[in-house]
Parts: sequence; structure tokens; C-alpha cells
Amino acid sequence: MTRPVTFAATGDSFITRQLYKDEAFHEMAALLHRADVRLANLETTVHDNKGYPSAQSGGTWAMSPPSVLQTMKEYGFNMIGWANNHTLDYLYGGLEATEQHLNEYGFVHAGAGKNLAEAGAPRYLECESARVALIAATSTFHPWWAAGDQRPDSIGRPGVNPMRYIMAHTLTEEKLSHLQAIADSTDINAFSKILIEEGFMNAPGQDVFLFGTSLFRQGEQDETKTEPHPRDLKRIIKTIEEAKRRADYVIISIHAHEMKGEKKEAPAEFLEVFARACIDAGAHAVVGHGPHLLRGIEIYKNRPIFYSLGDFIFQTEAVTSQPADFYEHYGLTHNHNVADALEAMSAKYTRGLCVHQEVWEAVVPIWKMHEGELLEIELHPIELGFDLPIHRMGWPTLSASSAILERLQTLSEPYGTKIEVEGNVGRIRFKQVVGSDVT
Repeated sequence: MTRPVTFAATGDSFITRQLYKDEAFHEMAALLHRADVRLANLETTVHDNKGYPSAQSGGTWAMSPPSVLQTMKEYGFNMIGWANNHTLDYLYGGLEATEQHLNEYGFVHAGAGKNLAEAGAPRYLECESARVALIAATSTFHPWWAAGDQRPDSIGRPGVNPMRYIMAHTLTEEKLSHLQAIADSTDINAFSKILIEEGFMNAPGQDVFLFGTSLFRQGEQDETKTEPHPRDLKRIIKTIEEAKRRADYVIISIHAHEMKGEKKEAPAEFLEVFARACIDAGAHAVVGHGPHLLRGIEIYKNRPIFYSLGDFIFQTEAVTSQPADFYEHYGLTHNHNVADALEAMSAKYTRGLCVHQEVWEAVVPIWKMHEGELLEIELHPIELGFDLPIHRMGWPTLSASSAILERLQTLSEPYGTKIEVEGNVGRIRFKQVVGSDVT
């Protein structure tokens, strides 16, 4: 490597509309093109009804015309992560069609595939002075969406690269005894007991009490903890160790809605453990997204962890169709249309993501690394049209307001990260590499 490599990353792109190339587009594209590596999370399937709607979705059923990938191309993206809670909204047909179109448009993409080996594999981007690997995973998905591994006696299963986690609740002795009494007086654990007895389910473990599908332990105080599932963590760590032997840089994309308690801005404990473990294994950056708002930035061993970059494109209200399940959920019939259904979900746009301004504000980081060392990070705030009519919201524009960066400062303080705000740009500064050309 003879010169620094510049990276740009964005959060979720739930893109369903065609782009009008106005001044805001050209400014955003110019910003992204400053980087060699330009990463996005694609949070929609891309096809023309090539798959059946799943019985469960990521919220709405996300399907976009393949032409939206041309828009992503024109913004400048060259790497796409697509492991998230919408990847199998249209089952395996939608997954296969999305992969086909990503290939046709020439994106380096990771996070889903025909089996676990494909979904979890690193994908490589060839830059002028570096080779960059992308590994993408998600912790937010329906259990059967996880890709399955190949075996000598069975083919694998299409799906996402899973980063599962274990959640356990701790109660004091008195409260746990009350919970056990409730379980004894109801049938909440009856089916689980039969499954364990017949060998179709593993016992929860020593000193662990199962209440329905939740795990409880006795402790000195009431609390809830999460930790990465050891099997998935070990597998992804092994993939990072492979990728760092075959590339100059390794980037991790992780889609995670999970939070601490009811604080969406605070990532769940397992995500922090996972991100740091990735850096320990050799990753050069962890890029998070999922909760549709900003989370803090941690600099761990001189490498960035973006716990959530928010949204880059967010157009859930522009979907053109939804399956019958969506209508039935809100008590609607075949006489209603998709606009009726979306209004029912949002109570005529008085609740949900559309009414929270922070959902429509995000950042685009541009960071520079040289010989694996982090030199600087720029943070560019963007807005997605919170004040616009609902059908026009969702496109990114560079923001002149410092309020977004000031909120990010506060969110990053628990990690000891210092963000300097200079006008409408945030900066995280690092010691320059002596004797190297880092301009």
C-alpha cells in the first residue's frame, strides 16, 4: 500500500423510488466519490415479483424495482451489505432475484446467499492501492431466515448470515420463586417439557429457569443481559481471520435493531461485545445500522465502530404493494389499497417512524486509513426531508445544521469519543503517521 485508503459508509437504504438528479444528489454523490470504498446497506429486496411474500416480514414487505440499483450505482456505491430483516420478505425467490440483480449491476455484495458458506463469505473490492474485504451479518431476523450449512448428507439452506445472541433475565430469589409458582400453576412450560423429554429440544442448562421462551437466572439484582451466540461469533471471527490474510482491509457490516432496555439509541450489550471481538480478530471497521436512528461511535484499538449510522434512503411509505397479511393485520379488506394500509399502520401518519425527526437525520462518515492505521474521520450530517409531504420524504441531502452532530457527540460520550464540530462537519482526529504521505 503506497497511499492512504479512504472509506465512506452509510446506514440503511430502503429505496423504492426513482431518483431525480437535483443539486442535492450531485452534492451527495460528490461526497461519496471522495472515497475509494463506498458502502451501503440495502434494506429491500430487488425484483419484479420473483418470489412469494413470506408469512413474516421485516415490518412492511420490501420489494423495489431493479432500476433502484442504478440509482445506488449513480450515488457511487461499490460495496453492498444485504443481510437484514427484509432480506427474505419474498422468500427464496426474492433472495435469488436480488442477488442476480446485484451481480448484474456489478456490486461487491455480502451477507446472504444459497447457503451459510455463501452468506457468510467475505467479498473483495479491488481498489487502486488496496484490496478490501466485506463481511455482512444481521442479528435481527426471523429464526428460519438464517442460512443453513452444507453437509455431506444434505444441501444447505438459502438465507442471511446470522449473528444470533442469547438473552437472559436475572431476578432476585423472591421474584424468581414467584415466577416459578406462576409457571407451576399454568401450562406455559408444558410443551417445552415434552419437547425436552422427547429429545426435540435441549434443556436450558444448569441454574437456568425457562419461562415460555425466556431464560431466567437467580441473582442479586433484577437485570437483562445479552451476549453473542458463541457458535455464530466463532464462525464470523474465523471468517475475519481468513479475510485479513487475503485483503489489506476488512470491513464488517452488522444490521442490529436490538437495544438496551427501551433506549433505541443504545446498542444491546451483545453488539458491543461482537464489534470489539471483530476488531480484536483483525477487522478495520465495524459499520452498524438497523434501528433507523443514530447511535454512538467508539474508537477501539484505533479502529472505528459505528454502532448505527441511521438511514441514508428511507422510503417505506412509497412501497407499491403489500400482501394480504398486511391488510388483515389492520382489519382491512380487498376493497382497500396500499395507501389505506400504510395510513392504518401509522394512524394517518400520527405515529411510527414517520413522526420522529431523529429517524430522518443521519451522518455519512468519511475516514482515512494508512497501512491499517486510522488517520482521521469526517462526519457529514444529512437530512431526509422530515418536513416534506410523506410521499416525498426519504432522499438524503447534506445538512447545514450542527444539531445532528451535537446529538452524535452526546451519544458517543459513553465510549470516550471526542467529536469536534466545525461548521457542518464533525471531526475525530488522530495522530498522524510520521514519515508517510497522508495528504
